[in-house]
Amino acid sequence: MNCGAARIGLPYVHARAHAHAHPVAVPCCLSLLSARSISLLSSPSRRRPARVMAMVRAASSAESVEFAIPPPAHPTYDLLNVIRLALAEDAGDQGDVTCLATMTPDIQAEAQFLAKANGVIAGIAMANMVFTEVDPSLKVEWGVRDGDSITKGQQFGTVKGAAQSILIAERVVLNFMQRMSGIATLTKAMAEAAKPARILETRKTAPGLRLVDKWAVLIGGGENHRMGLFDMVMVKDNHIAVAGGIPQAISAVETYLNSKNLDIGVEIETRTLDEVQEVLDSVAQCKGRVTRVMLDNMVVPLPNGDVDLSMLQQAVTLIDGRFETEASGNVTLETVSKIGSTGVTYISSGALTHSVKALDISLNVDTELAMEVGKRTDRA
Repeated sequence: MNCGAARIGLPYVHARAHAHAHPVAVPCCLSLLSARSISLLSSPSRRRPARVMAMVRAASSAESVEFAIPPPAHPTYDLLNVIRLALAEDAGDQGDVTCLATMTPDIQAEAQFLAKANGVIAGIAMANMVFTEVDPSLKVEWGVRDGDSITKGQQFGTVKGAAQSILIAERVVLNFMQRMSGIATLTKAMAEAAKPARILETRKTAPGLRLVDKWAVLIGGGENHRMGLFDMVMVKDNHIAVAGGIPQAISAVETYLNSKNLDIGVEIETRTLDEVQEVLDSVAQCKGRVTRVMLDNMVVPLPNGDVDLSMLQQAVTLIDGRFETEASGNVTLETVSKIGSTGVTYISSGALTHSVKALDISLNVDTELAMEVGKRTDRA
């Protein structure tokens, strides 16, 4: 009797992608981040542009044509507020004193986005939102979309308008884009190598930037694991130890879910073949439901740099398709292909977000000089 092997999907894992034409002009609402404008940023009564509001709603529903690849859904996360906090962090209580000192508000400029490394671009939608928040009159045009590949030396976007506004937005835009592009680039490589298994990130994200980090994983071709503690039951070693064992933990989860009328996924972490068998026996005895079994650290590194996959392979064979399986631990670009060949459903890697190397991108008003310097330093 298969009491607990029902598949329960998380709603944001397979967000629908909507392609949009490019280049796109983005109306961008702050000319300078002064102390007064910062107070406006934090005021809930401040009027937000309709386009920005549509994007914020999309961050919750993942249903909007504003994004080439929509962000994952989250019940409480406010994407626009994250952008506002980043801008306010940069501005402090005085605004951009350098811009105020060196140029007048009427000076216009054009700046080019320049790739200084090969990779997958991510964060274009975030950049649009930052520019919109800083100055609605800025015009942004892109030659690429989120998820496209870019090459070293490629000019892939332009922003035109008030020079002060462009320079105020510059670092926040690049911080988001460089981090997201780094995540997307590594995810793309891992996802391709992992096939037919599917690559997942973990909750090992930058505090406050979880939705942004997980969005970058989607842009890179990966899939999202649980968003937080609220949307999936994930029984790990510490939960099992406190509960008194795997059967007790599975039974307690079933009681709780029934009492709360919750229909969400249940994942159990296992570290040995005996623990895998305990999960199978518990479900067979109808002690509770399980939708996925994590096979933790069953990829054993060898002294010669290779990995021993025999335990992982035995676990996959033992489960025999009754549940989704997830391999975790010792996942690298060098090992992920072999892990994927074992038949596991998913491979999760915390390195996608906790050890990300930012993709080198710049925004330059004097593009010719930037290219000259880039060639001199081998960065363009």
